[in-house]
Amino acid sequence: MLEEMLPGHEGLLADPYPAYAGLRETGAPHFVKLRGGLYGWLVTRYDDARAALADPRLSKDPRHAPADWREAGRGRPLEDRAGLGTHLLTTDPPEHTRLRRLVSVFFTPRRLAELRPGIEEAARALAAGLTPGDDLVAGFASPLQSGVLCDVLGVPMADRTDFQRWTTAVVSSEAVPGESRPEALRALAGYVRGLVEGRRHAPGDDLISTITAAALDGDRLSEDELLSMIFLLLVAGHETTVGLIALGTYTLLRHPRQLELLRARPELIESAVEELLRHDSPVELATWRFPLEPVELGGVLLPAGQPVLVALAAANRDPRRFADPDLPDLTRTDNAHLSFGHGPHYCLGALLARVTGRAALSQVVRLPGLALAVPRERLRWRASLTVRGPVSLPVTFG
Repeated sequence: MLEEMLPGHEGLLADPYPAYAGLRETGAPHFVKLRGGLYGWLVTRYDDARAALADPRLSKDPRHAPADWREAGRGRPLEDRAGLGTHLLTTDPPEHTRLRRLVSVFFTPRRLAELRPGIEEAARALAAGLTPGDDLVAGFASPLQSGVLCDVLGVPMADRTDFQRWTTAVVSSEAVPGESRPEALRALAGYVRGLVEGRRHAPGDDLISTITAAALDGDRLSEDELLSMIFLLLVAGHETTVGLIALGTYTLLRHPRQLELLRARPELIESAVEELLRHDSPVELATWRFPLEPVELGGVLLPAGQPVLVALAAANRDPRRFADPDLPDLTRTDNAHLSFGHGPHYCLGALLARVTGRAALSQVVRLPGLALAVPRERLRWRASLTVRGPVSLPVTFG
């Protein structure tokens, strides 16, 4: 049964790649049925994936989806164009172009270069506080990225404990003890509204101040658009970067020669992060797309409105594009992976994720005798259709 090989299936969470290889060999996009009543066309080959990600006929606006699909997808407030759902992942040009232009004024190389020393110092401090047996996700990756997002948004130090607790409850695919997601969502939304209002009167050097003040050709973000963009940053930025750190560490532990290579040659950290992103992408599937008209892809005519899922993880291991794709090679140079997407929806936070990933993994590889503290088969994996990674990653070291 094809359903047994689909992303998100419990038996594939730890290693979906053999199943993807089988689907990729047939070439054509597959029509698949997912849990909860969702369905769509799954794209697995690199060339098809790259084409789909850049095709303007494949809309990101879920209002172009069939009614039964929209009904099955209820309960995902960041993807339904209601409430917090009007942002870069659910809009098309010219609306998408306008939103991206207003937000991109913050994500400049100069601004991110200013953030880099603080990120590196935070990574050093968190790594120094680790003890053997600690969970690298809860004790290192998650607090590091939470701190980065607080710095980016301008959350005062006195508020960060509450802010990080609410954020964890909102973005986590797992239940958070003592904090329900709806309650955390309401508390976080209320806090962010207050933060936005405060920045209107007393701006600082942060993302909220920048995009609140940005007025290009007299245009500004509405309050709903501003809140949607902030929540997108929290959800997309937190889980994906935590996944990059956790999956990157996991890959290095499974391939000790690559770990030793990076220890011996720390100057490889940039190419190492790119290869770790390719080898095990923290974003397994790109968010949904919807053909505005019939579109031919991989020899299959995709009907108008029928949802399309691009399997970034499968495309990144296509042997037609990458030599020895199942083996990580930290010296790989021709590495046009799709982990940050491609085309007009290329991830706006890609540079920030790279800076954080390099800082984190540079510290992780310095832990002497680094090893998993539990057998691999005991690791639990996120049950998500989009974000891939271990729920926890207990490690030991000398």
